Amino acid sequence: MATTGAYGSWPSPIDAATAASRDGRPEYVEAVGDELWWTEPRPAQAGRRALVRRLADGTTAELPAPWNVRSRVIEYGGRPWTGTERAEGGPLIVFVHFDDQRLYAYEPDGSGEPRPLTPVSPVGGGLRWVDPRLHPDRGASGEVWCVLEEFTGEGPGELRRLIAAVPLDGSAADDRSAVRELSDARHRFVTGPELSPDGRQAAWIAWDHPRMPWDGTEVIVADLGDDGAFHAPRTLLGGPEESVPQIQWAADGTLLLASDRSGWWNLYRAGPDGNAVELCPRAEEFAGPLWKIGLSWFRPLENGLIATLHGKGSTTLGILDPETGILVDIAGPWTDWSGTLAVQGSRVIGIAASPHSAYEIVELDTSTGHTRIIGAPHEDAVDPAYYPRPADRTFTGPGGREIHAHIYPPHSPDRTGPADELPPYVVWAHGGPTSHAPLVLDLEIAYFTSRGIGVAEVNYGGSTGYGRAYRNRLREQWGVVDVEDCAAVAGALAAEGTADPHRLAVRGGSAGGWTTAASLTGTDVYACGTIIYPILDLTGWGTGETHDFESQYLESLVGPLAEVPDRYRERSPITRTDRLTTPFLLLQGEDDPICPPVQCERFLAAVAGRGIPHAYLTYPGEGHGFRRADTMISALEAELSLYAQTFGIERPDVPRLELRK
Repeated sequence: MATTGAYGSWPSPIDAATAASRDGRPEYVEAVGDELWWTEPRPAQAGRRALVRRLADGTTAELPAPWNVRSRVIEYGGRPWTGTERAEGGPLIVFVHFDDQRLYAYEPDGSGEPRPLTPVSPVGGGLRWVDPRLHPDRGASGEVWCVLEEFTGEGPGELRRLIAAVPLDGSAADDRSAVRELSDARHRFVTGPELSPDGRQAAWIAWDHPRMPWDGTEVIVADLGDDGAFHAPRTLLGGPEESVPQIQWAADGTLLLASDRSGWWNLYRAGPDGNAVELCPRAEEFAGPLWKIGLSWFRPLENGLIATLHGKGSTTLGILDPETGILVDIAGPWTDWSGTLAVQGSRVIGIAASPHSAYEIVELDTSTGHTRIIGAPHEDAVDPAYYPRPADRTFTGPGGREIHAHIYPPHSPDRTGPADELPPYVVWAHGGPTSHAPLVLDLEIAYFTSRGIGVAEVNYGGSTGYGRAYRNRLREQWGVVDVEDCAAVAGALAAEGTADPHRLAVRGGSAGGWTTAASLTGTDVYACGTIIYPILDLTGWGTGETHDFESQYLESLVGPLAEVPDRYRERSPITRTDRLTTPFLLLQGEDDPICPPVQCERFLAAVAGRGIPHAYLTYPGEGHGFRRADTMISALEAELSLYAQTFGIERPDVPRLELRK
């Protein structure tokens, strides 16, 4: 029988260390002969990403520390490795090591350590690589083709990006001139090249400032000459208002692609003239935002069918017959699939999670329809009875617009709240902002719900997963629509008697940190907030305080700075600190190149002397997004202490956060 206890005071076996140990997910799964390889997070090993190998017999091994397989191209990185089965036997793997951003070749069945393929540059951020493709038959010794990001100066925008070929013999390890440039740098951003089945053409995706890849991209096709160079590059399709986040050649030489020209990211087949035919028209998303280079939401199979992710709000895996448009979904509990699919013969491999399981490697045998977990299997760290029981809900916002959210009520198998008490709730605003919060098991959420604090994850206007019109709600409305939608969900939960209206909080990281700060300085809905590696000063962020990829993101989110400078000032939390009346916690990585600490420092200077209880915790060695276990433990316990102090809850099991005024 459950014991009655005040909301927020419940004991829970899900401590901060448990939540931190399960943070992150596998990424970038690919087949290499009969083997599968992918990357996995290692929070307890300074947050590195390990490269994991699954052999044909099902056993696994990994590239040990200190190797950290992660790219910094556009700072968010992308696919950091590739592999092939060598003719003489055994795999050849090429990967990016995070610490120096060099490409390395690795033969796991040999006796040697990984050997460098690319040099180090002392200029700015140096040389960076992403989305590699192995071509052992190209050049004198074989090549790996990939995206090169080359800094030409010390500033974050002093760089060029292009497609390059790196020899596999190591001749470029100390010689930049040995790297062949396959494309010019006419476009600011490019993806890795897809080689046509006949080897005569290459295709890639490109875009330029001020567009982001979910605004508009172009599909570029070039001829591959006998000299091994790209010739006559031309735009096949796409444009300023058409986002194409993935392309893939089909066996017949046509190009498969995802495009949102219909208002939804649907699948198309394009011929050499660029005429695109829709394969399965639906008001669903068959792809997502290209935050990382080399994501894949669909893959063609050997029999001509297409394995594809799709859905509205949530995603599932299906098999599409492109001739008939018939799409057959697989059975299973999963509610979200990552943008990484691989094919191994008749098998499809992806990474999926559910409200009751974390992300794991799932294999579908298309010949039988059977699925099984083959890697990174979910293991319950505690009794799953302590996991939350979420609901996917739609709320009504200003003007009657729909707002999508996931509601996680307080839940414990051995505690219940008093009949005369409503629970506190924390509104979570996701990052991006052009992103999405999936309905999956997250032990950070369970950390709060199992203690009697509810969580409302809001996919505010501007989020992905609901079509282009929903994404575009945030155009020039950042700091307005996101703030209003979060407040509307919080208000609705209070009005219906789900949440205590006097014990509401808001939290978020990155763009969610912005929404949190904008909410605390622009509404009176919340009693406190947790602001994590945020944007706080639009003018500063838009004039050189961030990296190149997002340096002109505000042109669409807020408007052109040259035309609406007052809007930048008026919406920035740093200029509205006089409206701030509630306690807050500010969490920041000291090495963050995207949302640098200087923004937090200026915000704190503006708050100083106003008597607002607050705390500022910084973490050395952390960039944008916390990866180290000790950091995540500290941050979670500090956040819980903030809520306990603000909501009048006793929590002697976590260190008391010192709130200064």
